[in-house]
Amino acid sequence: MNNKTIFEALSWASSFLVAHGRDENAARLLMQHILQINYSGLMMRMHDEILPAHLEQFKDYVEQHAKGRPVQYITGVEEFYGRQFEVNESVLIPRPETEELIVGAIERMNKIFGHNAKVKIADIGTGSGAIAVTMKGEWPNAEVTATDISNDALQTAKKNADKLDAAIDFRMGDLTKPIANEKWDVILSNPPYIAFDEAKEMSEVVLEHEPHTALFAEENGLILYRKLAEQLPALLNKPALIGVEIGYTQGEAVENFFKSSFPQAKIEIVKDINKKNRLVFCEIHV
Repeated sequence: MNNKTIFEALSWASSFLVAHGRDENAARLLMQHILQINYSGLMMRMHDEILPAHLEQFKDYVEQHAKGRPVQYITGVEEFYGRQFEVNESVLIPRPETEELIVGAIERMNKIFGHNAKVKIADIGTGSGAIAVTMKGEWPNAEVTATDISNDALQTAKKNADKLDAAIDFRMGDLTKPIANEKWDVILSNPPYIAFDEAKEMSEVVLEHEPHTALFAEENGLILYRKLAEQLPALLNKPALIGVEIGYTQGEAVENFFKSSFPQAKIEIVKDINKKNRLVFCEIHV
């Protein structure tokens, strides 16, 4: 593959990826990353010759993806809510559905507390820091704390917070332990929620590369919601907001956990863009 144009390199990569059962669009994303250009920039340079060093790197990246490594781990970045986050195998790749947790939380916070009011937010199980950093960026008056049981994940989240100029208090520990003995206004979490027996239905790209501690949970994926519902009453101010991402079959079970802990609360199951149950919000007023 010497003296190839960008177009020819992409054509080879697309065919190669399709032959390996991968999405051919990955080739374009990998090329844009190598050349550090956006989509329109790539279109304008399609018939330019690709530098040999870039071609070698591109071939290596394409082969890695063909073997199953996610594009985001190859490039080391993923966009979330308009910001670039560093990602690696110690953290889950932020999903577009999680952006809807941010949208729903901000909408409800505006009603409950008033726009950009001073509030204390905790993001439990922060991973890459996507939720915590985004909330600080979108609600500058918030005092944001982010927790995780993984030190490697926290190091990645800290890098993202530094890069995106978000002042966040990072704490290591399980579930609510790092935020106990304080009162909070908003609790957000995208915890592990996949049942172990669902692994057989999952893509090997996810199973072989993303951290299992951030994917799977006991009690059919529900244990962390149950524990959150049990532990949060002692930690919340009034009014308060809880927002969690869920697996699409878990809405009723998670709703019931919160109902038993907060009988007076307004609890909503919210569908994502694909019309699947994806979020549960719990508003506590009394």
